Amino acid sequence: MQDNLYNLAFERSILSSIVFEPSQFDDLSTALKVDDFYLPAHQEIFNAMMLLLQRDQPIDEEFIKKELIKAKKFDEQVMLEILSANPISNTKAYVDEVKDKSLKRHLLTLTTEIKRVTVEEELPASEVIDIVEKKLYDITQDSQTSDFKDSPKMTFDTMEYIKEMKARGNSILVGVDTGFSELNKMTTGFGKGDLVIIAARPAMGKTSFILNTVNSLIMNGKGVAFFSLEMPAEQLMLRLFSIQTSIPLQKLRVGDMDDNQWASLNSAVDRMNEAKLYVDDQGSLNINQLRSKLRKLKNQHPEIEIAVIDYLQIMQGIGKQDRHIQVSEISRGLKMLARELEMPIVALSQLNRGVESRNDKRPMLSDIRESGSIEQDADIIMFVYRDDVYLYKEEKEREKAAKAEGKEFVSEYVEKEEEEAEIIIGKQRNGPTGHVKLIFQKKLTRFVDAPAFSTGVETIYENIDTSSADMNIPQIDMPAL
Repeated sequence: MQDNLYNLAFERSILSSIVFEPSQFDDLSTALKVDDFYLPAHQEIFNAMMLLLQRDQPIDEEFIKKELIKAKKFDEQVMLEILSANPISNTKAYVDEVKDKSLKRHLLTLTTEIKRVTVEEELPASEVIDIVEKKLYDITQDSQTSDFKDSPKMTFDTMEYIKEMKARGNSILVGVDTGFSELNKMTTGFGKGDLVIIAARPAMGKTSFILNTVNSLIMNGKGVAFFSLEMPAEQLMLRLFSIQTSIPLQKLRVGDMDDNQWASLNSAVDRMNEAKLYVDDQGSLNINQLRSKLRKLKNQHPEIEIAVIDYLQIMQGIGKQDRHIQVSEISRGLKMLARELEMPIVALSQLNRGVESRNDKRPMLSDIRESGSIEQDADIIMFVYRDDVYLYKEEKEREKAAKAEGKEFVSEYVEKEEEEAEIIIGKQRNGPTGHVKLIFQKKLTRFVDAPAFSTGVETIYENIDTSSADMNIPQIDMPAL
């Protein structure tokens, strides 16, 4: 083992300082772990100190010795070396050095693990990458320490935030623009570190909804990372072209356009060639792979302000745990990643079929598949709801039943090019819940703000409930744009 992987003198000095000044062990016990020490005897002494701390017993020479003898781990020579070491005043510098060398040892162990699973066990490359990503993440998480913030520090930071908001001209938008004015008022945008869940039953338009947000951001020069697990990148691009040009999606798919539409499409292509949109449509992705890809992409392109996952339940789990446990790990991983990268992560989610058995089919938090952990980890949960989807489905069922009975069927359903839609905010950690009305343009798969004086549609919040607010990619498979 090379000398730069451990420093026994530093380890002895830290342990000696604890013995001679036990009061500082409270701080050191949160900054250090047993395996941060290289020498096994040092590990045993530190572990004995931890046990004494838990029992509220004195952390001195006699009690440490008694604990080690009881565990048959006492080494008199090592104890003498620690007692003869000079106690230190600047323990932080010594702790940082010991932890740095501990991290290097863990990384060296990881290289051995890579060789074992690659050569000896002959695992597929994809499984090796999964193992490495998880272990590397665990190592980096374990190496991070954080101290309490005192009241003056929090007061200063909070006042700086308030001044920054004031400098913006009292704008309602604090986080990332949702693309919809009324939704911005309700949420103040998607905040840094937020995990945002957008859930709906199939055909409600959750992908179309988030693409409207994506389009608004990239048209304003913002960067977006989009993980499309369900849809090829080219199909996403078709939808974005339809949103931008007002050319029906079906016409774009078959190339059936007049000269003006072709000109409009070419202009959209020119705009998208300058857009900061990065799409990964690999189709199968686990939380470790996503974490690695997004970290690298964010480092390469700091202008990225938001990441989107379409959709959460398609993500692969790690290991062979129960699916609920896997989803819990995924949702928690996404929340921690959002905080680490200081950006919102938006994950689309499916709803259970149970919503369709109710008279009022507007979704609730309990309708989210594997909802427990998702509901807990999310900062904002929104549902996309269009009543016309169910009206059309019911009409088709009546038609089918009439034909089965040999009866004549006269349809009363009127196909609309524009339908009323609702964005239902079921949870918002730092704001109210309620409904926002939008308009869905079916042929364009586009959501727009509802006109203020449109018949039957008002740009107001409905049923706002403030009582439930909790006030408190290494390789990107990017299509040519």
